[in-house]
Amino acid sequence: MLIHIKFNVNGKHYDIKTDTNKRLLDVLRDDLRLTGTKEGCSVGECGACTVIINGEAVNSCMVLAGQINGKNIITVEGLEENGELSLLQKNFLKHGAVQCGFCTPGMLMSIKALMDKNPNPTDDEIKDAIAGNLCRCTGYKQIIDATRETIKSS
Repeated sequence: MLIHIKFNVNGKHYDIKTDTNKRLLDVLRDDLRLTGTKEGCSVGECGACTVIINGEAVNSCMVLAGQINGKNIITVEGLEENGELSLLQKNFLKHGAVQCGFCTPGMLMSIKALMDKNPNPTDDEIKDAIAGNLCRCTGYKQIIDATRETIKSS
């Protein structure tokens, strides 16, 4: 069975028909070819698939396509500014907060959602914001350092 949905991703309007049981993650990756959002655990535990929906960081593997009708979504592809990496992305690279890179899109989106609401979060608030994002490589210190530098530079 198909449903008709209208939504925005990274400022672009979409009007599509898709399966009722399709997840937002699948719509992004398969239908829109936005492959920056990663599938990790598929059960909302790892945060690799985090996107921002109407200002809230959300695990896209847990959202059905029908739930995005009328919503505004930002993916990691939407972080670029004039064809360049955002300051947060540049600081992730500078501080070695990117190792294998699998968790990076979800981490970036969780931090962006936090900084959009609170431009000067504490380290504890940063830690809380990424508590749902698992990283096996960096140990989180570099991620917090990159975030802290971005806050200071903003």
